[in-house]
Amino acid sequence: MKLPKAVVNLISQFERLPGIGPKSSQRLTYYFLHAPAEVSQNLANALLELKEKTVTCRICFNIAENDPCEICSGEERERKILMVVEEPLDVLALEGSRSFDGLYHVLGGVITPLQNIGPEELRIKELMSRLKGDSVKEVILATNPTLEGEATALYLQKLIVPLKIKVTRIARGLPVGGDLEYADQVTLMRAVEGRREF
Repeated sequence: MKLPKAVVNLISQFERLPGIGPKSSQRLTYYFLHAPAEVSQNLANALLELKEKTVTCRICFNIAENDPCEICSGEERERKILMVVEEPLDVLALEGSRSFDGLYHVLGGVITPLQNIGPEELRIKELMSRLKGDSVKEVILATNPTLEGEATALYLQKLIVPLKIKVTRIARGLPVGGDLEYADQVTLMRAVEGRREF
């Protein structure tokens, strides 16, 4: 059976999205095919608005409505502590936890030699520019605990230490509600290494 061109086109567009495979693409397409027209129109409007009404903050490189973003321009933020993260989604997660009230710097990824992503492709130069002077007293490296995240954190540490700025790394270990028997060896090792007085 030959599918209509519009159906094939939408399926292929959905397949280009991260985490959406062929079956999910087909399900989404058929959902929109049978949904009221306003559902499709609302999605189309939301996508256009996303592109038209968001910017990248020129200071921290987070996604925002204004430049500079609300975090960088916020008077109540702790301006002496800078947390370095991989992507804007990391800022969203940390802000949702309400555990950090400093400033951020979004690298735009991690060093990944297999994908030809070196330090030059990340916003490391911009980070080093922000660290000039004496306004930042601590940099928290909050890259993911992956091989690439660890390598990026080590690379940044070597660049920052000569500036006489305190460099810390986010703690890693067991999630709340997790069972020891299901944790991998690296997670258990990090949990033991990162222990603190009770």
